Amino acid sequence: MGRWDNLRRILALDPERDHQEIYRLSAGFEFPWDYQRSMEYALFRTYCAPSISRLLAATREFERRPQRRYDDTALLIAEMMEHGYDSLRGKAALRSINRAHGRYRITNEDMLYVLSTFVFEPARWLDRFGWRRLSSHERLAAFHFYRAVGARMGIRDIPTDYAEYEQFNVDYERRNFIYTTDNAAIGGYTLELFCSWYPKAARPLIRPALRSLMDRPLLDSFGFRPAPSWLTRLSESGVRLRSAIVRELPPRRHSKLANDPHNRTYPGYPTGYDPADLGAGEPPADIDPTLLRRT
Repeated sequence: MGRWDNLRRILALDPERDHQEIYRLSAGFEFPWDYQRSMEYALFRTYCAPSISRLLAATREFERRPQRRYDDTALLIAEMMEHGYDSLRGKAALRSINRAHGRYRITNEDMLYVLSTFVFEPARWLDRFGWRRLSSHERLAAFHFYRAVGARMGIRDIPTDYAEYEQFNVDYERRNFIYTTDNAAIGGYTLELFCSWYPKAARPLIRPALRSLMDRPLLDSFGFRPAPSWLTRLSESGVRLRSAIVRELPPRRHSKLANDPHNRTYPGYPTGYDPADLGAGEPPADIDPTLLRRT
């Protein structure tokens, strides 16, 4: 199997009709590491909107169980990516997502924005750092994939045009990205979670290295100090060097999207687990009732 065979297969498919297969090939075989990293930064971006971070802070899930929240989100998305949103496991993942969101008052605009980050942040990451750039087929397939997922989540008014949805994403950030203490708290918990994956001795360098890949609106919304310019150059060069090496490797033969036996919260996943097992718990008893869907 040649390095470009997956791309040739993707280009032979229809990005609207075959969007699930294209997205699975792209995320699971061509760019699994890049999709994981870009999704992490996509989630970071959603915490920059005060209406979102206020709710997340009130649930205290990121304060008490940040690793589980991260694993639940990553696995529920991966189940749909790997098996399809209308598969048995995909439907179970959607039910878990809808159950968690259904407890709270979340505006349709906020839901539209969060969904948009899963479409556009991976494309932007791969434009900067990928071993190749995404094809138009892959960009459109991701767009059609998340439009279908969003419809199954009850999200309204999802744009039917890729460029229109991307403009919504840009405009939303311009209107809503401002610093708040809730942003800072959720951003801080998430940054420390990512640092916890590394040895303690390395964490003083990991923190600024993670910040070095953030743009200014993201840094300002969290109140994070920018990383030194030399570290930004080093981080970007390191990711690009990795991509240059990956470009010369044979293609991946097995997808690991929803098959991670080393998962930190669910050891051996997916063996012994069902997507219905995942998801946030009940709201805390003292949560502001105005944040709940039913008061």
